[in-house]
Amino acid sequence: MTSDNKQSPIRVDWSGIGERYTDAEIDYVATLMKTTQSTFTQGGLQTEFEKAFSEFTGANYSFAVNSCTSALELAATICELKTGDEVVIPNHTYCASAIPFGRTGATLVWADCDAKSWVVSAETIAKKLTSKTKVIVVVHLYGLACDMQAIMALAKEKNLIVVEDCAQALGAMSHGQQVGTFGDFGCYSFHTHKNITTLGEGGALTVKNKEHAALLPGLRHNGHQPFSGPRDRYWVPAMVNVDQTPIEGIWPFNYCMGEVQCGLATQLLKRVHAISAKRKERAERFKAALSDYPELVFQVQPENQQSVFHLLPARYDGSKTGKTNHDFIDRIFTHYGIKAIVQYYPLNRYPLFEKFGFGHADCPNTDFLFDNMISFPFHSWMPEDQFSYMLASVKNTLNDLRG
Repeated sequence: MTSDNKQSPIRVDWSGIGERYTDAEIDYVATLMKTTQSTFTQGGLQTEFEKAFSEFTGANYSFAVNSCTSALELAATICELKTGDEVVIPNHTYCASAIPFGRTGATLVWADCDAKSWVVSAETIAKKLTSKTKVIVVVHLYGLACDMQAIMALAKEKNLIVVEDCAQALGAMSHGQQVGTFGDFGCYSFHTHKNITTLGEGGALTVKNKEHAALLPGLRHNGHQPFSGPRDRYWVPAMVNVDQTPIEGIWPFNYCMGEVQCGLATQLLKRVHAISAKRKERAERFKAALSDYPELVFQVQPENQQSVFHLLPARYDGSKTGKTNHDFIDRIFTHYGIKAIVQYYPLNRYPLFEKFGFGHADCPNTDFLFDNMISFPFHSWMPEDQFSYMLASVKNTLNDLRG
């Protein structure tokens, strides 16, 4: 808001839905709601989705869950971290990348992002490794794949567990291989803001080895498992057994995703690459149109690292004009009605992490990026006239700030 309290009506806002459903997808969900007879959870549609997800990603094992956070919680649990263990996590990411690992009692160690790609690299991670490091969390932020070949080589050398946070990067490739299939675990989100969404919430967990995969069904669903041995009567001693999970001392969870959501997810997988292509076309068009404004710096996509363009972030360099990203955001909002924002707050600056003793970070690239960040509204179904208006307004704002 400017000092004269004048403000343009909001013309381009952030959407609560990253991708609209097709009529066929809506009809499919309605049909499931009308015709499903046996169960709305833990049924055949879950099995079908998990098979389809493994086929789509190339993962060895896949599990439907109710959110990416739940996938991260399950991965953190199976890592069997204890007090004194260290987990290296990007400082530039959403808080859910870190909270599940903090809950284990392990020490969170903040890794810096690369200065150009804005995601972690083998080099930024290596600087944070110690003899206490047990797990690396790799976040493919904004839809851009990290260089997983280099990161996995480092992890193999140091004998470390790798958890990939693919919440924003379903379908992204590193050296021709889908993210989430390099590390021990891959965690995905179908939240309402993501490139595909299963009615608001949902997620998936991919697992590399058979031993970890065997732990998942009981951990995911309240310790449910069959009674051992033959039974003369199917209801004796009860319909289902509930036992401690195979990890000693760990209580199970309920992180299931519903049948209708699983069915919808299977349908949406068919459109992932088309959605990504549309987002890429728009993002590239946006960046190309602003090539004469070097003060607006976009995320660099290194060779062999593919992006699915989940978001459209930029860094504003106002050093020549004495302006800041806040000047840019204020002007484009108050004069043109474009609701740009700043994201993500460096995790060590949040009170939550400060209170748990993780308030210090030596991450200069992260700090510089955040302190100069602008993120533009970006969803695949944004009308073309809104998109064109936003692009023209960005140019006008940059010219305004140049004076």
